[in-house]
Parts: sequence; C-alpha cells; structure tokens
Amino acid sequence: SSVATEPSSSAVTPEGLRGWIRGAYRFATDRSDFRRNLIVNLGLFAVGVWVARNLTDIDLMAPQPPA
Repeated sequence: SSVATEPSSSAVTPEGLRGWIRGAYRFATDRSDFRRNLIVNLGLFAVGVWVARNLTDIDLMAPQPPA
C-alpha cells in the first residue's frame, strides 16, 4: 500500500495495528524458521530474567498490614 493514498500517515490506523499484531503473531509462531525461533526464545529468556531480577524484593510470605 502506498503512503500517499492514506489520509493521515502519522496516526496509527486500526488496519495498520491489526496488521502489525498479525505480523508479530506470525513472527512468533512460525516454527520453521530457526533464526526467528532463536530471536523469540532469547527475547522471552531476557524478559524472564528481567522479571526475576526486578521482582525478587517482593516477599509473598510476609505478613500483610491489615486493610
């Protein structure tokens, strides 16, 4: 699609957002591409490491103050 035919190229159209989500879903679920699988797995690993590093100070067994 040409950018000149779109009325406002600066705003995100629902079609563009839907296409981006569809492309991201296809990118993440294409099981035949080793490079994509490597990128997705490293990204998920990095997110897991980030969550584990940043949520270690939350003690779920600590007594909670009365509400």
